[in-house]
Amino acid sequence: MGENRLTVAGNPVRRLSKTRLLSHLQCPRRLWLETFRPELAATSAATAAAFSAGNSVGAVARLIYGGSDGVLIDTGTDTAAALAATTEILQRGACGPLFEAAFEYGGVLIRADVLVPLRGSYRLVEVKASTALKDEHAIDCAIQNWVMSGAGLAPASVSLAHVDNRFEYRGNDDYNGLLVECDVGDTVAALDHQVPGWIRDALATLDGGEPEVGVGAQCDKPHACPFKQSCWSAGARYPVTGLGGSKAKIAALVNDGYRDIRDVPAERLAGAAQQRIRAVTCRGAARLEEAAVTFARGLAYPRFFLDFETISPAVPVWPGTRPYETLPVQYSCHIEQAPGEFTHEEFLELSLHPPLRALAEALIRTLRRTGPILTYSSYERRVIGILQNRFPDLAEALAAIAARLQDLLPVTRNHYYHPDMLGSWSIKSVLPAIAPDLDYAELEGIRDGAAAADAYLCAISAETTNEERARLEQQLRDYCRFDTLAMVSLLRFFETGGRPAGD
Repeated sequence: MGENRLTVAGNPVRRLSKTRLLSHLQCPRRLWLETFRPELAATSAATAAAFSAGNSVGAVARLIYGGSDGVLIDTGTDTAAALAATTEILQRGACGPLFEAAFEYGGVLIRADVLVPLRGSYRLVEVKASTALKDEHAIDCAIQNWVMSGAGLAPASVSLAHVDNRFEYRGNDDYNGLLVECDVGDTVAALDHQVPGWIRDALATLDGGEPEVGVGAQCDKPHACPFKQSCWSAGARYPVTGLGGSKAKIAALVNDGYRDIRDVPAERLAGAAQQRIRAVTCRGAARLEEAAVTFARGLAYPRFFLDFETISPAVPVWPGTRPYETLPVQYSCHIEQAPGEFTHEEFLELSLHPPLRALAEALIRTLRRTGPILTYSSYERRVIGILQNRFPDLAEALAAIAARLQDLLPVTRNHYYHPDMLGSWSIKSVLPAIAPDLDYAELEGIRDGAAAADAYLCAISAETTNEERARLEQQLRDYCRFDTLAMVSLLRFFETGGRPAGD
């Protein structure tokens, strides 16, 4: 399959993967850190969710393109085995599609998502979980085309298949129509001559010391860099990223040498919000304004503390749903009937049947007819709107619920700040400041919404054992209940004028 090593000044060099080469195109420092300091990486929940979506779309692509005729080269991380298996299959003449075929040329290793036999050759199809063709996808395909061509198997054509978010699942594992193909052959051909230069530049980066690269837009585009925190904050106690506001202006502060909020001159701040964050941080003590106390004490009883968990799978799991559609599957509600008198109600059903109708009906019963409904962010209002659209006969009752919603987030953002929140008003950032004895890190298994969504999808899978399903169910209940308990603690903190929960 062709020469598989690139030489520089007569010496063989380390192998690059397509992913590593793309990292270098985003930022040379990212490639260097991935190679020599991988322990500094911090994978976000959003990135993990994107990987999960990619895996699920890839699995469905194999059904769409191959069915029973396709061959998956499933060798895990064993690169040598993947290359050998690919060579053996191609030499004997595969009659069906190949998935994850491995090729190496010029020091770069690739795995092709889909190779479809076509008139003595193969057409290359790269599969993405996104809902549109993006500029970086063409670069991805250009690298694969260059490597395959150099290895002796030039694709007959190159296409990008992405998710069509207008697709409505009909059930029975019929996903035909989920993916839409875009021919990128012309774009790939125009990029072909640039690929060797990309490789040489990446290898030169690996042969040198850590590159000095200023922070900027490349830290988030085309993908969030897992090393962003180490580049932007460099171990500062109160990183300047906590000031919020314009990313470009924060990047300018970092590139000018500022790392800690306390070191930033007041004249470099953009407005009242940044001035407030800096003042509180420099003082080293929280600020609770009277408006938050007044808001909390003015709420009538009964009080309802509501939180939803939703799923938005790239590959729909229930008939009548679309890719990435937001679907509520769980809620928790703490109810304070009178001062200090609490009950808790919840909804969670784990079956192969969609729970949306049952959830909506249970929600109406739980929230009754009167009393403020406390949420944290506008997300719950959006979810109720989703239920209204899906179930018109329940729309009036759900609209009455929406009219009672009271959002704690703007109250908190406008009237409370603690230096340890590091510029974030996420409930997970606020809670340690107002209730040190409550910690999401103490939860088992599920500590954020993305993990909850993944756990739910795993729990309803027919392949999941009863024992595993029971474990996931408990973790889901614990996590969602913790979210509403956090709101209870926050409101009590405001109501008592800033005494930590438990005092």
